[in-house]
Parts: sequence; C-alpha cells; structure tokens
Amino acid sequence: MPFSSALRTFVDSARWTFAKTYAATWPHEYIVRDRVDEASFVSLVVHIRAHGYEGRFYRRAITYFEEAGQVYWTMGAPVEETKIVNRCRKEQTYEYRLAHDLLPQQNQRSRNEAV
Repeated sequence: MPFSSALRTFVDSARWTFAKTYAATWPHEYIVRDRVDEASFVSLVVHIRAHGYEGRFYRRAITYFEEAGQVYWTMGAPVEETKIVNRCRKEQTYEYRLAHDLLPQQNQRSRNEAV
C-alpha cells in the first residue's frame, strides 16, 4: 500500500539528515523522532511495519518499505521506543548490492565471517 497523501507530504517535507558516518559504506538519511511531528513519525513507523517486507542486512532481519525509489526502515524496536527512521535509494540497500556484487569492500570480510 503506497503512502497516504499525509505521509507523502511528511516524508517530502521532513528534514532528513545524511548519515555522514556511513557515507563511504552505507549511504542513507534519517529522521529523529523528537525533531519531527510526533504523530506523523508514528504513522510512518506503523506504515513501514504494516506494509513493508522482510529483508536482510547481512544476517539481521529488517522490515523495509519501498516507495518512489526510496527504501525506509527502522531498527525494529517497539513503535513506542523507535527513535529513528532511515531511508536510502533502492540501489544502496544490502540486498540490491549483494545481488549485484557491490557490497562495501571493508564489509566483505564481515560478510564471509557471518555466513
């Protein structure tokens, strides 16, 4: 199910922060719950969880939601404890990069050890 018009407006107008720490390996953006509208943040988390799909980040299962070329996720804490929503372009997801042999070089060793 696509975003409602209210959720689309929220994600389009929110000030997403680029995750500089992961710029070279896993480029993505995030929003922080206490810096955005609380009700909209909770609606986004609930939407991701209700309409997303289970994917992987290495061995970790994560619920992802894809729309308009962006993939959204949280780290899986209960809704009331969730503080951050992340997003990246589909081409930057673990599963896409794994399928296209594009995983970050320094994580290749971690991937092999995790198997």
